[in-house]
Amino acid sequence: MKHIAAPARIGILLTLLMGGPAMAEDRIRIASDWGDVTANLTGNVAARALSAMLPLTIEMDDHLRQEKTGTLPQALPAAPRQRAFSAGTLGLWSSGDFVIYYREGRVPPPGIVVLGQIDGDVSIFDRPGKVTITVDKAR
Repeated sequence: MKHIAAPARIGILLTLLMGGPAMAEDRIRIASDWGDVTANLTGNVAARALSAMLPLTIEMDDHLRQEKTGTLPQALPAAPRQRAFSAGTLGLWSSGDFVIYYREGRVPPPGIVVLGQIDGDVSIFDRPGKVTITVDKAR
């Protein structure tokens, strides 16, 4: 029994130290004059760093009629990238460029770091022009 208990204790300790399942996803709220949405952040190192920066206010510009982009106050760490995205994907283009995709598509190499996914009506961002957003942990 002692041989089973020691590895189990080590596994529990490692789970707690690494953030565990409860920290794999953080919920955030993105508020703007156009409406509010919530999103789930991924568990990658960049998303965790973003969560630690909250609350944030970011001025977003429209880009290519598929996304809103804005500059973060500091760079986020590198994480795995991908080229495809869906409507509602929260991404990181370069280390400091936060993106909300309101249409699906693909980006050129090196791709984006996926930070999370909006679970509300992302079409509120599907309009031309700038918008200021406030990003905070969901209550």
